[in-house]
Amino acid sequence: MSRPSRGSASYRAVLTLPHAPRLFTAAMLARLSYGVIGLPLLLALYEGTGSYAVAGTVAGLFGLVVALLGPARARLVERRPAALTWLSVSYTALLGGLATACAVHAPVPLIAATALVTGVCPPPVGPLMRTLWGRLAADEAQRQSALSLDTAAESTVFALGPLLGGLLVAGLGAPVAVGACTVLVLVGFGLLAAALRGVPSSVRPTVARSGSPLRARGFGSVLLPVLGAAAAFTVFEIAVVAARGTVAAGVLTTLFAVGGVLGGLLYGGHRWRGPLRLRPVLLVAVAACCYAVPALGVLPATAVAALLAGACTDVLLITAYQLVEELVPEGARTEAGAWVNTAYNLGAALGAAAGGVLVDRAGPTTAFGGTAGLLAGCAVAGAAAALGAVRRRPSPVGA
Repeated sequence: MSRPSRGSASYRAVLTLPHAPRLFTAAMLARLSYGVIGLPLLLALYEGTGSYAVAGTVAGLFGLVVALLGPARARLVERRPAALTWLSVSYTALLGGLATACAVHAPVPLIAATALVTGVCPPPVGPLMRTLWGRLAADEAQRQSALSLDTAAESTVFALGPLLGGLLVAGLGAPVAVGACTVLVLVGFGLLAAALRGVPSSVRPTVARSGSPLRARGFGSVLLPVLGAAAAFTVFEIAVVAARGTVAAGVLTTLFAVGGVLGGLLYGGHRWRGPLRLRPVLLVAVAACCYAVPALGVLPATAVAALLAGACTDVLLITAYQLVEELVPEGARTEAGAWVNTAYNLGAALGAAAGGVLVDRAGPTTAFGGTAGLLAGCAVAGAAAALGAVRRRPSPVGA
């Protein structure tokens, strides 16, 4: 059951919070650079190395470094806000160097090394912005709306990013398109740094306490459903390509993204009853049912299931960000938000590896069933952890 949230929690009220318009606009421009870079980077690496196998491997390693070091970068920015500018400048310079190396066909080891070093530096815009929303919002209802709006906007950027990246490659060529992304980085993060300088110290992230947010009681159990949801979607995507072909897979993936945006906006516009810590369990349970539907072989039902699975996934992420505010003390929340992102990215990588093997050896129908079983297992594990956590107060980080 739900009821409409009060006016203070409306999206209009969220966007009119002090400093929110400048911060939100700057963050969206910075995120756009991440949404666009994927296709231009892969094609630039192919142009520079002459091999899709090498380009795919280097791009995969780049993404792995970005994901694994995300929490460390977030913690650095949380402790030393000036690091945001240094990371932005370093990432811009290295990305420009990588584009140049690809354009001049530098030796493959040099291109690969440059890509890996570049992956060390991307600034943590998402985790930082969600921490700021937590400090700008007046209450939990407003925070829910703010995080929902932020997640829906981020999903939109990453849904449109590949299209924009493809247009840049078509018009400029892949290496130049990668170079164009450096402009987005400079503009977006320059505006974000300027907006941060204009907010009072009470809004900026505080100095991190000792210890990792992973030691905050109950936070680790938040990451398991996120990892499982990402892995499930990646397996679903591979299985759909094998079962239905690329056109149908493209349509179903688009429906997943649309469902995510709509689900996030619907979730943020209502105040929901029940313990927050139990919502991930319900969401992954519903998603498990959705991923079982394609095994029936009915395309319209699969389309509806993809839409609902996308809604469950985005709402799951929003809930995870809300739980960061509830479980993790101030000063470690930016790093904690980065751990949520890392869990999702690692889940997607694991799903890609497992999905290909599962489809090859057992077929798409079995892969759909395995996806549903994976999420059902996450729901059971999450329920056990959440029911225990509801009865206990979270301990401070480092305790």
